[in-house]
Amino acid sequence: MTQLRTRFAPTSNAVLLACALCVGTLCFGALLVAPLSAAPRGAAPPSAASLGAAPLSAAPIGVAPRGAAPHRATPSASGTADGAFAATDLGFSAERLERLTTRLEQYVADDQLAGGVLLVQRKGQPAYFHAFGQRDREAEAAMTRDAIFRIASQSKAIVSVAAMILQEEGKLLISHPVSRYLPEYEKTTVAVANEDAAEGEPKFNVVPADRQVTIRDLLTHTAGVSYGNGPAIAQWSAAGITGWYFANRDEPIRETVRRIAKLPFNSQPGEAFVYGYSTDILGAVVEVASGKPLDVFLKERIFDPLAMTDTHFYLPTHKRDRLATVYSLSREGLDRTSAEGTMVSQGHYVEGPRQSFSGGAGLLSTAPDYARFLQMTLNGGTLDGNRVLSPASIRLMTANHTDDLFGWGQGTGFGLGFSVALDLGARGTLGNEGEYAWGGAYHSSYWVDPAADMVVVYMTQLIPAGPLDDHQVIRTLLYSALVED
Repeated sequence: MTQLRTRFAPTSNAVLLACALCVGTLCFGALLVAPLSAAPRGAAPPSAASLGAAPLSAAPIGVAPRGAAPHRATPSASGTADGAFAATDLGFSAERLERLTTRLEQYVADDQLAGGVLLVQRKGQPAYFHAFGQRDREAEAAMTRDAIFRIASQSKAIVSVAAMILQEEGKLLISHPVSRYLPEYEKTTVAVANEDAAEGEPKFNVVPADRQVTIRDLLTHTAGVSYGNGPAIAQWSAAGITGWYFANRDEPIRETVRRIAKLPFNSQPGEAFVYGYSTDILGAVVEVASGKPLDVFLKERIFDPLAMTDTHFYLPTHKRDRLATVYSLSREGLDRTSAEGTMVSQGHYVEGPRQSFSGGAGLLSTAPDYARFLQMTLNGGTLDGNRVLSPASIRLMTANHTDDLFGWGQGTGFGLGFSVALDLGARGTLGNEGEYAWGGAYHSSYWVDPAADMVVVYMTQLIPAGPLDDHQVIRTLLYSALVED
């Protein structure tokens, strides 16, 4: 794990592990372990139809079988291809893409991954679409291109777009204080560590926040609210609010968010990047501003217009056989996680209360669905004639809003829901400046590269993932295969 240089050292290894996994590898770039506490300003940063099975012997879309002539296929309404697609037409070397296929399958052979789906779109067309390994090893069920995954923190970008939709309708401004929609946030507090405390003295002091938290603070994770770690972890634990997992909660998200407002935050608003419940609070704001439950608003304004037919907070029971199994990686190899539990488990996404719509980490989706969402952003807010946002809002979302506060990797900043690549040389990995990206706790990830006109979605279900280097390898082999503009 990389060194953490933060104001507050986390005191719960379980919370540290689970929350670090949310974006353990950003942008498929250099390995980054997410610090749970904040680096103060100026501090050094820490270093819709089924597409069928894709067995390992089958060539992925974008790569024709050896000796066969590739042909261009027309993308279907679900954003996928109806047949083999000529990746060479989109600037890729078919021979070099085979290296990527071979490496993905090697992870399965080496017992490091059960399986996954990688979808690459360039110039709005599917260039590479490969399902590899197994969706459920114990059932010997092959991974399929329409497999459904728990996407955890990849939910954040979708809910951030929802907030921007409401701004474009005049129902909120991101400069508004959160208390305008959730009155409990008018007066929040901050826990300040008392590093010189003698034995028997308080380890931290609780002080009033210097100002109110704004919606923009939520979008940029500078509100100061963590996932329950920090000096006041005992109070957060006593309140039953730690970690990003909400699917087992038998209460609406707004009730949990109201209780969060009463707990001490980790930093003053706007002073540090603190990864935590900000997007869950944002989801509650969306509910109030729109007058609709979050699941309804997302379906009506994002999922339906973009034909994201397999994206849900909780899985319809008739789709349960498409849900990929969650595994954990250790030195001994892969283990199936328990059916019981919270963050490291199969989760309560099929059987459970179905009450809490977590905007921060609650959604399920497929690679094609999520690629359609990202393609909309790359297109300047529109897809297939359906406009979700204006180009101006997309530009604002993908600009750096955090100055030097975002310390999760050199050459990278943070916008409104996405990390943003600012300096390729400082970052030190292949790609382009202007990329925006994020990932999820179950080891899924994505990035959008406007300069290359490319969308990349990688879905798998692995928690914890340990030192697995698949994100970095995918990025390296993919850009190495992109040989023409």
